[in-house]
Amino acid sequence: MTMQDKLLQFRQYLNRAGLKATRQRELIARAFFATTTHVSAEGLYRRVGGRHPRIGLVTVYRTLKLLKDAGLAHERQFGDGRALFEHASSERHHDHIICTECGKITEFASVEIEALQEQVVRRLGFHIQYHKLELYGLCRDCSAAGRGPGTHAIGVG
Repeated sequence: MTMQDKLLQFRQYLNRAGLKATRQRELIARAFFATTTHVSAEGLYRRVGGRHPRIGLVTVYRTLKLLKDAGLAHERQFGDGRALFEHASSERHHDHIICTECGKITEFASVEIEALQEQVVRRLGFHIQYHKLELYGLCRDCSAAGRGPGTHAIGVG
């Protein structure tokens, strides 16, 4: 789906909800759709606010909620209490690996894991509506640097 398609879908959602498709909402939506990684409301605000100082952080939060309600964004919380947002894409389901030391988030897709999950829910007679899988640990860089719970990187005090 192109950015124009997403913007059109957002405008249609706003219209159905009886809300205005304001310039601020469109600028925030454009900035969000231009992201390639998970983004916080604050991070999106920094991207938009520098060029458009009339856009406030509250407007960014509200617009992200509208994007979420429109089915165009997913909100994720990866254990540190911060809300991060990513594009809602029906193109490819993916899961996440999160480094507990540096916070790096890596997306991955595994046909084998999906098949195993299907076997489990079928065996248990469970009708799954959705799922998310998050794996927490140390990324390659943090592990190689000896970082982690109870450790310190060399030269870091």
